[in-house]
Amino acid sequence: MASIHDTMLMPEIRHTELFIGGRWTPASNGKTFPTINPATEEVLAEVAEGTEEDIDSAVRAARDAFEDGPWPRMDARDRGRLMHRLCDLMEEESEELAMLETLDNGKPIRDSRTLDVPGAIETLRYYAGYADKIHGQTIPVRGNRLTYTRREPVGVVGQIIPWNFPLLMLAWKWGPALAAGCTLVLKPAEQTPLTALHMADLAQRAGFPDGVINVVPGDGPTTGAALVRHPGVDKIAFTGEYKTAQIIMREAAPTLKRMTFELGGKSPNIIFSDADLDAAVPAAHHGLYFNQGQCCTAGSRLFVQDRVYDAVVERLAEHNRSYKVGDPLDPQTQQGPQVDKAQFDKVMHYIDLGKEEGAQCVTGGNRVGQCGYFVEPTLFAEVTDRMAIAKDEIFGPVLSVLRFSDLDEIARRANNTFYGLAAAVWTRDIRKAHYLANKLRAGTVWINCYHVYDPAAPFGGFKMSGIGRELGEEGLAHYTETKTVTVDLG
Repeated sequence: MASIHDTMLMPEIRHTELFIGGRWTPASNGKTFPTINPATEEVLAEVAEGTEEDIDSAVRAARDAFEDGPWPRMDARDRGRLMHRLCDLMEEESEELAMLETLDNGKPIRDSRTLDVPGAIETLRYYAGYADKIHGQTIPVRGNRLTYTRREPVGVVGQIIPWNFPLLMLAWKWGPALAAGCTLVLKPAEQTPLTALHMADLAQRAGFPDGVINVVPGDGPTTGAALVRHPGVDKIAFTGEYKTAQIIMREAAPTLKRMTFELGGKSPNIIFSDADLDAAVPAAHHGLYFNQGQCCTAGSRLFVQDRVYDAVVERLAEHNRSYKVGDPLDPQTQQGPQVDKAQFDKVMHYIDLGKEEGAQCVTGGNRVGQCGYFVEPTLFAEVTDRMAIAKDEIFGPVLSVLRFSDLDEIARRANNTFYGLAAAVWTRDIRKAHYLANKLRAGTVWINCYHVYDPAAPFGGFKMSGIGRELGEEGLAHYTETKTVTVDLG
């Protein structure tokens, strides 16, 4: 596969150590782990692997910063000012952040430049504006008493983010935590630690006090588990797989931490025969193949009404045949590699299952090239609800197209999953659209659009897709505690 690496100025990987209490430090046992470029299978850097002792140091640094440092005494507007300064530095180094994200994750540089980096900045600026607008209420009560509430920061928060949107998920976590006045310990995914470490450097340069932000890379069973169990952590915010969330709930039970989970999905995307296919089909394609299919809201169950089923499948196939898979540093590339070999193997396993179970593989189904974790954009038709590819979250470029006939049928079938993160409806009938928006058990329902996000709109899931919400005012509320104060006026 042709590479254009030689024609681009590659970013310097400045930091590979742990960032604890404002200092860069190796792991306490000296261990490191490799972070791999999934497009070339080459080692980008050796990164310090945090231990339980390192997590303890990071939590203590965050606790000291919360209890005794300047952070809790800082005016809320000054917290917002620091967040805006961080965003200024991100804009100055946006190309470096985009390149690091693409090298470490494999996503196309066009997406890193136009979606991930700008989206992260927009989220942090949104919450920077909220920092001085967090307030309680005055409540009328019986008797000659004054009762009011305060919204106070929850304390030290542990944040565990995934590898599919490393920089954007960092912003979703940091934004509300910092605006509320919390201090934090972030564990990035072991596959993609580089942008988180770069962001720690930017935060220090922006002027955040030592200990407010700590970044400790490492694996889930050691580093992540130590963060979850630590009695000095008041809240855990986790984005990832539901099975890991179940483990976190068990491990955190003795300390009764506050928890928010944003988990996976098997989202139904429903196209009625009266839909505008010129809009619906490209959006359905983007709804699955965006980010190599590695998106928790991916519209991986595409339900198409009988009358337009064949036309939709053929149009999707045409999109796939012209879709450019290749070097993610090429601005023309539309699909890069899966994030690592484990994810590549999982995707190929499900492609094999789809064929074995009798689905029609219309396009794709194979590896691209001999180096890197590239998978052809794969399209399955004649998929039934009981097939594994229609039930399990694949997290790859594999789209299943299912037939349906009527409105009541599709409402039932769309909800026939233990996930409930997102859904979409394509129709010109406004009554039908709102009927399904009410019926679908999902945290987000898009009507005649897909993958539309905004920092102001709360995001999260029903059922096994999560607990709580991120983004918007509701996302901020999860980083505060409400205190009631009553004064007897005698």
